[in-house]
Amino acid sequence: MANITIALDDDLLQASRDYAQQHQLSLNAFIRDLLSRTVTSPNQLWVEECLSHLEKAGGNSKGQRWKRSDLYDV
Repeated sequence: MANITIALDDDLLQASRDYAQQHQLSLNAFIRDLLSRTVTSPNQLWVEECLSHLEKAGGNSKGQRWKRSDLYDV
């Protein structure tokens, strides 16, 4: 992964650090996320966010399987 250097005024830098900290992110992760959202197609981001939410949900069916008729009133 490449490193870059950017110039920011002191107030913007402090506000950015505060925002990142409030969202439990490093400033580096916050900037990387902003850039990714800006230059990546919206559909790809949507899919990545959905998969991330699924991983965080931690659901476990314990092997139980359902039939369509079990899920809907017939």
